[in-house]
Amino acid sequence: MAVTSTIDSPAAATNTTPLARRRRTFGADKLWALAFVTPYVAVFVAFVIYPIGYGLWLGSDPASYRALFSDPVYPRTVVNTLLYLLFGVNLKLLLALLLSGFFMRKGWRTKILLLVFMLPWAVPALPSYLSINWMLNGQWGLINNIIWHVAQVDGTLIFLAGRMAVSLELYEAAEVDGASRLQKFRYVTLPLMAGMYLVCTMLSTIWALGDFNAVRFISGGGPALSTHVLATLGIRNAFELGDPHLGMATVLTALPLLIPLVILLMRQLRRSEVTI
Repeated sequence: MAVTSTIDSPAAATNTTPLARRRRTFGADKLWALAFVTPYVAVFVAFVIYPIGYGLWLGSDPASYRALFSDPVYPRTVVNTLLYLLFGVNLKLLLALLLSGFFMRKGWRTKILLLVFMLPWAVPALPSYLSINWMLNGQWGLINNIIWHVAQVDGTLIFLAGRMAVSLELYEAAEVDGASRLQKFRYVTLPLMAGMYLVCTMLSTIWALGDFNAVRFISGGGPALSTHVLATLGIRNAFELGDPHLGMATVLTALPLLIPLVILLMRQLRRSEVTI
């Protein structure tokens, strides 16, 4: 009796068409993709979704907001936060824009200064905050002692990269037309870097809104709770006063400012296609 193998069978050959093989391969790829994605999804849920959801639940009690708004420290904290965002962000970015022009100058002295200026990027910010705290100490701080002895009174790299991306031919053409340094800055540098400046301003504002380290390690919120911002006041209410609901409510009051900033930032990035 003749035995017909599965290889010689026309029916078996029909079942192993390229389409069927692709389906089996795609099914196996789905299983491998699921196996690789599952750990990342678990970590995202455990360390992002759950903390955010738990924080929103903590801050959902209306009684916490009534207690917060009746706290005499809170209005001063809101003012401090707005001043910190207004002056801290804009003054920093304005100085960074001016310094980026200085570091574009040729010469080995400028390169050495640029290297020194870049050193804080390579070290943690905490030692800087502690050093500033020591220098501003009212009893034995360095700055306080200098002021006393003198007057007897008690007392950025993104923009640099942006400038380097501007074609030198534009500056040369402006110089041929008789433009001064101020005119080249006004009519060449500013228009080309306006989008980057706006994006940096919004990013810095978002980061400064949640900045805890600077205020905590420089002033600690003192004296007499007069220098708190929303981030430090939230930590104080949650841990020092032992009221997590009040602490989360304090932090969540920044959302009316944070959410529009994020939306504006996304629109600006989509419009100008700025890559950070």
